[in-house]
Amino acid sequence: MRDEAVESLRALNEVIERLRAPGGCPWDREQTHRTLRPYLLEETYEVLDAIEGRAGTTLREELGDLLLQVLMHAAIAQEDPNGFDIGDIAEVTRAKMIHRHPHVFADVAVGGAADVVVNWEKLKRAEKGERLSLLDGVPHALPALAYAQGVQKRPARVGFDETPSLTDALDDVRASVDEVEAATAHAVEAPARGQDWAVSEGEIARRTKGDHAAPPAPARVVEAAVGQLLFDVVALARKLRVNPEDALRERAVQFADRFRALEQQALDEGVDLHDLSQDQWRHRWQAVGGDG
Repeated sequence: MRDEAVESLRALNEVIERLRAPGGCPWDREQTHRTLRPYLLEETYEVLDAIEGRAGTTLREELGDLLLQVLMHAAIAQEDPNGFDIGDIAEVTRAKMIHRHPHVFADVAVGGAADVVVNWEKLKRAEKGERLSLLDGVPHALPALAYAQGVQKRPARVGFDETPSLTDALDDVRASVDEVEAATAHAVEAPARGQDWAVSEGEIARRTKGDHAAPPAPARVVEAAVGQLLFDVVALARKLRVNPEDALRERAVQFADRFRALEQQALDEGVDLHDLSQDQWRHRWQAVGGDG
C-alpha cells in the first residue's frame, strides 16, 4: 500500500474519532451500531448502483461512503473497554485471508477455482466450529432471491446439490410451472387498475363481515406453488452461472427505464396517462421499446 494511502486512511479515521469525541458532532456522538444499520445498507446499495453505472457519482466516492460506515462502527466499538478498533478488524481479516488461502500462503495445491471454493468452506467450517449448520452463515435479512441462492449454494459447495445438473434444473422449472398452472384454481386474479395488486386488510375485514364483493386472501397453495417456481428458477440460474438477484434487477431496470420513457413521451404530448384505455397503453408501450 502506498505511504500516501496509509496516511489518508489514518487521517480519515482521526476525523471519525474526532466526531465521536467529547465536543464533537452531536449527531455522530449519539449513533450506535443499531442506529447506523439503515445507513450501512443504503451505502451498500449505492455502491452497487455505482458499479452498474447508475449512481450519478463515481465508484470511488461511493466506496468512500461505505468505508466511512466501517470506520464509524470501529470508532463506536473501541469506546467499549472490551471493544476493538480498526486495527483489530484489519488484523482479524488479514489472518483469515491467509488461513483460507493455503494454496497461496502455504503448500496446498489446488486444481482450479472450484477446489479453492471447497477448501474455503472446509476451513471456514473449522473456524466456525460452534455453528450447527452450514446455513447459519447465510443472513436471513438477505433479499429473497439472494437468500435462496445462499441456502442452495452452501450445501452444493460440500457435495449436496438438490439440482445436480442443468437438465434437472430445467425439468424442475417446467414441473413448477405446471404446479402453478394447477394452482390457479385457487388463485385470486389481481384487480383492475385503480386498485393495489395485493389484498388489503380492509378488504379482508369486509369479507369477514359478509361482503362477498371483496376478494379472498391469496390461497396458501398458490403462494407455495409460486415460491417453488422461484426457488427452482434460482437453481436454474446457478447452473447457468447467473446471479439471479443481478439478473432480475437488470430486467427490472430495463422495464423501469422503458416505462419512464413512456411517461416522458406522454408528458411531452400533454397526455394524461390515467385516461388511457388498455389498447392505448399497449400502443404506447410498444412505441417506446419494441413489441413487449
